[in-house]
Amino acid sequence: MQMGIEQSGSGGKGKVSNESRRNKRRQKKLSPVQKMYETCHDVFANCEPGVVPAAEQIEKLAACLDKMTQADVGLKPNMQFFNDKRAPVITYLHLHECEKFSIGIFCLPPSSVIPLHNHPGMTVFSKLLFGTMHIKSYDWANEVDKNPDGAIVDANPPKSHPNGLRLAKLKVNSEFTAPCRPSILYPTDGGNMHVFTARTACAVLDVLGPPYNDPEGRHCQYYFDFPFADFPVDGLSVDEDKKAQHAWLKEREKPDDLNVVGVLYNGPKLLKK
Repeated sequence: MQMGIEQSGSGGKGKVSNESRRNKRRQKKLSPVQKMYETCHDVFANCEPGVVPAAEQIEKLAACLDKMTQADVGLKPNMQFFNDKRAPVITYLHLHECEKFSIGIFCLPPSSVIPLHNHPGMTVFSKLLFGTMHIKSYDWANEVDKNPDGAIVDANPPKSHPNGLRLAKLKVNSEFTAPCRPSILYPTDGGNMHVFTARTACAVLDVLGPPYNDPEGRHCQYYFDFPFADFPVDGLSVDEDKKAQHAWLKEREKPDDLNVVGVLYNGPKLLKK
């Protein structure tokens, strides 16, 4: 009986080894877009609203997206989606959506804007495939610690203003030109509310986990942002060097001039599970 167990164990190892080799060969044959999809499938397998994948899973998907190029998804800057005469029309190429995650590509003509909006309970990866884009992002400010003179030391429960504004802390306010590393935002950190402004024609690959879902309360909200100094609050002040790091945000209706047209993805084939 002992010998039988040992032989069975040895055979099992051989099967595992063969399976591992087959998986490696299969991975080599997969297209980049298929690898991206399968990586998302693994990373977001246990995804729930507000639940962030483990750090090693985050890095796994970030590394996969970092390798993605415009050619991998069948895009070229001279395609009609990016013609400056189409601005401000933005095209969204739908690759995949399930209850765990979504994959899509925003195609922005020069000067077009995706206005300030949020990603409730989501972990979001954005990869600029080509072009130059300005990104401005905020996180909600939490409880405010103060100096004895009332100045903000650090903004961390969202602070509100009598007129309905909420205090936010600036996370990013910079231009990015491809190739560059993917940006990652989390449910409460990393710039959960952001605005994209295309300086040139741009393509942005977006992965959301979990995706927006109106019936479950994960709908996209839009905001105005105002300088902190525009709406002073008694007893609350900000040092001069920190004023630019804080702003007031106010929820708004979806902008009338936001024109996003959904188009089915027609790039390299994607086999879904």
